[in-house]
Amino acid sequence: MTTIQKDQKDQKDHRDQKKQSILLAGASGVLGRHVAHALTGAGHKVTGLGRGPDNGVRADLGDRDALLRAIDGRHFDTVIHAATALRKPPVRDRDMYATDALRTEGTAHLVEAARLTGARRFVVESMVFGYGFGDHGDRPLTEDTPFGPRGRTARLERHIAAMRTKERLAFDSEGLEGVALRFGLFYGPGGTEALLPLLRKRQLPMPADHGRVLPWVELTDAARAVAAAVERGRPGRAYNIADGTPLGFRAHVETVAMAFGLPKPMTVPLWLMRPMSYAHTVMASRLRVSSARADHELGWTPRYPSTREGLDAMVPADR
Repeated sequence: MTTIQKDQKDQKDHRDQKKQSILLAGASGVLGRHVAHALTGAGHKVTGLGRGPDNGVRADLGDRDALLRAIDGRHFDTVIHAATALRKPPVRDRDMYATDALRTEGTAHLVEAARLTGARRFVVESMVFGYGFGDHGDRPLTEDTPFGPRGRTARLERHIAAMRTKERLAFDSEGLEGVALRFGLFYGPGGTEALLPLLRKRQLPMPADHGRVLPWVELTDAARAVAAAVERGRPGRAYNIADGTPLGFRAHVETVAMAFGLPKPMTVPLWLMRPMSYAHTVMASRLRVSSARADHELGWTPRYPSTREGLDAMVPADR
């Protein structure tokens, strides 16, 4: 074997070592579909886990015994928890309860399943709201900021405790290399389309932002971050994943309307949103995060550094 041939073989062996067998909980969800595509494109073998018929492993994360039976005899290198119970944007606090349960009981069950499959890495979808809802000022929060502070009210504590528990289970489970990705608010293909008919019919009133901003991330960018975490995430580490242009909730929706040539939302006072308790809490928050750690350790930077650029990529060129 010549030196060139040996170098080529070593390079191929290195690439093959990086290919993994991955169990993806939530593979049929809005984020999960993009994650499956990103992982497959990187050469990994992805098996979906969920209740739908398109999943290679059909099971409900809430049913521990059925889940363990479904994965019996299977082997995976990495398990990813990207499952959600949301089928549309949450408006009231109760809309989050099923997803809260997936973050607690569902994660505990999936940790058991991961161990039984011999997986080493366990990657979880987390959220920047785990830093707490409310006004965090203008200074970007880093991963060193305390995560999961007690919520100001019982309903907020329910949501924050679920995010806190999900990360703790990922990091503290013996034998697993836990990695958490703290995402900004999602938009993009498969997500933003839900807003379009509401904007078209002028059924999406929004309060003014008054300086409040939130982190955002385009869905395919978020999926790329998951693939990077599978390959390069450091065990026990969390990573903020957001673009470089935080935007108020109303400003984001106005950008959607502009990109698709639709009417801007009507303006209403913030207090009028109080019956929509969860949406009101989100819209009343001000939060910025730094994604510098993801850049340095994962090699991840957003392809779309702002909502405007991400939405432009969605709009047909001939519109």
